[in-house]
Amino acid sequence: MATILVTGGAGYIGSHVVKELLRQGHKPIIFDNLHTGHRKATTDALLIEGDLSDQERTAEIFRANPIDAVMHFAGDCLVGESVQNPAKYFNNNVKNGIKLIEITEQFNLRKVVFSSSAAVYGEPKEIPISEEHPCAPTNPYGETKWIFEKVLQAFHDAGKLDFISLRYFNAAGAHPEGDLGEDHSPETHLIPLVIKSALDGSSVPIYGTDYDTPDGTCIRDYIHVVDLARAHILALRKLDQGNISRIYNLGNGNGYSVREVIETVKKVTGRNVASVDSPRRPGDPARLVASSEKIREELGWSPRYPDLETIVETAWEWHRDHPKGYNDR
Repeated sequence: MATILVTGGAGYIGSHVVKELLRQGHKPIIFDNLHTGHRKATTDALLIEGDLSDQERTAEIFRANPIDAVMHFAGDCLVGESVQNPAKYFNNNVKNGIKLIEITEQFNLRKVVFSSSAAVYGEPKEIPISEEHPCAPTNPYGETKWIFEKVLQAFHDAGKLDFISLRYFNAAGAHPEGDLGEDHSPETHLIPLVIKSALDGSSVPIYGTDYDTPDGTCIRDYIHVVDLARAHILALRKLDQGNISRIYNLGNGNGYSVREVIETVKKVTGRNVASVDSPRRPGDPARLVASSEKIREELGWSPRYPDLETIVETAWEWHRDHPKGYNDR
């Protein structure tokens, strides 16, 4: 059993990873400021409320607990907000991340799993996108993820830590046991927005209908959040080998258009979904689809929920039972 510090562990992806760590017999300790996370999503794990900007508070956790590894999810993740308020993103995603790494160095902790993003790639030059694809972020959010990967690499090159960075594509779905789901405010992700439309009759905007795709709408790679969580456990095991510096994509390798998502939600829910054709958003590529061959080959990962209908079914069940999110509990 390992003791794992999970920063941002009360958030959407972090909470699913915490649940998987508990299932595997580990002891996760959540460190979260609860600005976007939910106390009710922390299940049976120890929750310590605080912020990475407070280095002394972070150091206290290391003094009081025999931390074996860090899984770092804490950070801001809204692309539009990052364009409007870049200082917030560079402070939280880069500056506070460096403060965390300084603490791991102080306590001689070497194992770090980092929650990164496909946003590091920017406009794709080829599909599917492999880890060798050039990084050219088109917004401050993607830039901060890429910068922090470079920070981790620099510390690794200096002999101070080992790390695995996981570049997510579109995380989606909810835990099949029904206790964890996606609850953001504001919500910006397509699947929960379409499900909200199915629940309350609101209209879903389709941003761009003239892309060079079969139905004219953007295509994205959706990966179930539980499959993401399982990849973190495999990454943790890989770090046990020592002297590790790895970056892996995490996606299904399948792309689904906005209209296909809407039709799938209609099929799963048996309800109508109204949509409104709207202008493109700046910086939205036509297609973003991952190649996850590297993590399949090196870590033996494969998705258990590879099809969009299953992903939507789990999300629908959670949102149907929690129409007000975690506030329903």
